[in-house]
Amino acid sequence: MITDSPRLPEENVMSVVVLPANQPADRFYLGGDRIAAFRGTAPAGDHVPEDWVGSATTVAGFDEVGLTVLPDGRFLRAALAEDPVRWLGAAHVARFGAKPALLVKLLDAGERLPVHAHPDDAFAQSHLGCRNGKTESWIILDAEPGAKVHLGFREDVPPSTLASWVETQDRETMLGALHDIEVTAGDTVYVPAGYPHAIGPGILLLELQQAADLSLLLEYDGFAIDGPRDGHLGIGFAAALPCVRHEAVPAGTLEEIRGRIDDRHIFPAYADSFFRADHHSGPSTWEPGFSIVVVLSGTGRLTWGTDSSVDLRQGTTVLVPHDAGSIRIDGDVALVRCRPPAA
Repeated sequence: MITDSPRLPEENVMSVVVLPANQPADRFYLGGDRIAAFRGTAPAGDHVPEDWVGSATTVAGFDEVGLTVLPDGRFLRAALAEDPVRWLGAAHVARFGAKPALLVKLLDAGERLPVHAHPDDAFAQSHLGCRNGKTESWIILDAEPGAKVHLGFREDVPPSTLASWVETQDRETMLGALHDIEVTAGDTVYVPAGYPHAIGPGILLLELQQAADLSLLLEYDGFAIDGPRDGHLGIGFAAALPCVRHEAVPAGTLEEIRGRIDDRHIFPAYADSFFRADHHSGPSTWEPGFSIVVVLSGTGRLTWGTDSSVDLRQGTTVLVPHDAGSIRIDGDVALVRCRPPAA
């Protein structure tokens, strides 16, 4: 039975880690300037639209790309494997092992993303040999006027029809078959695995998702990616397309999975089985627990142990180990505390 280690003297608790940007380069869609503006850094390029925050997950097809590097030069993934209980807590390790079971991203849509979908856990386990699929959620940090996301079919789409759209790359029909949702800063959207979706241009968002890079590209024509080679999860489109939810998503469900960041529950309660997100504005205290902090606005200070602390400002991202103990936030600062599913 795994148990938490005896409490060490305060000066020996694990430190929180302020994380620099971690942007896999040369992604197939445009973006990056909004991430730089949010973080207060220089742009890293025009095809670096994602910042993988506190990541122990790799980009599909790569051994190390996407992994967070700690200040001591180790990959976070290696550090977790060496001392999982202090990083993640005994209850988490008992359920998930030495993995955070969470991937957090900043995403800047410099152009509309293609229509795509992600498999659920059952499909990932039975067809891909993966422990989990990819349910995700979005917190809109910035959006140009009229910006939209596209999510879920408005009407039932027979599997043969969807297969035909993909084969002929009927992009206009595919996009038009989805619900359009206009978004503004502070909106939230929960995206269950299997729902076809696309993020429109002019949007900066914070994404929480299951820790897997699994995307089925229904649309790839016109993007800088070889869809017939790389767009089907490595199993071919005929085998991959059944992971897509073909049934219409009713208006009531759309209403349920949308919200605002200042709601008591940022996402529906059932999202807790995939990830958790807490919005804090102003001073607050937290019980021990692994988390990834993303500061949205203002300035403040995060304190742990007896008197260890780091400054906070917009764009700061902080990795908090379980062993850091209780956390105190001071100042006029708004942030999101991203957490793994409940153990």
